[in-house]
Amino acid sequence: MTYTLLGADGKPYRSAVPGALGGHRRLRIYGRLDCPAALRALSRGPYAAHRVFFADERTAVAAGYRPCAVCLRAEYLAWKSARG
Repeated sequence: MTYTLLGADGKPYRSAVPGALGGHRRLRIYGRLDCPAALRALSRGPYAAHRVFFADERTAVAAGYRPCAVCLRAEYLAWKSARG
């Protein structure tokens, strides 16, 4: 089985290993695969069309995504304070 992940350049690539983090292409947010906010959004429907996956946090950040305020609270607060 192959999986499609986003690389640091924001482009999709094939991987034999599933992504460790999920994200939303339009909102440019990444978080844990078990994030309650993402799971709620997925259950409502259209969120899945914009779902992306990353191998790790470093790749998600390099691709221009920010941490989720729900499941990655500490990372989100650090990101927010770094923005000014």
